[in-house]
Amino acid sequence: MFVPIGLIIAFVLVVIFTKRSTRKCRWRENRRRDHDGQKYFKCMTCGAETFTENSKDPEICLAKTQPPLP
Repeated sequence: MFVPIGLIIAFVLVVIFTKRSTRKCRWRENRRRDHDGQKYFKCMTCGAETFTENSKDPEICLAKTQPPLP
């Protein structure tokens, strides 16, 4: 009885706490393109490219908001 209730609670918590804005994005770091203390990331799903100040991947999808980097 406790296992099904626990699974339902776990599923609800996963749905609540997932980042919906980057659900389909798969960010990959390319260290060869890093410069000036910024990290380069490219999304393998939508092709968006960006630099971040910290070493964490972007929190939002940039596919429609940013032109490609040179």
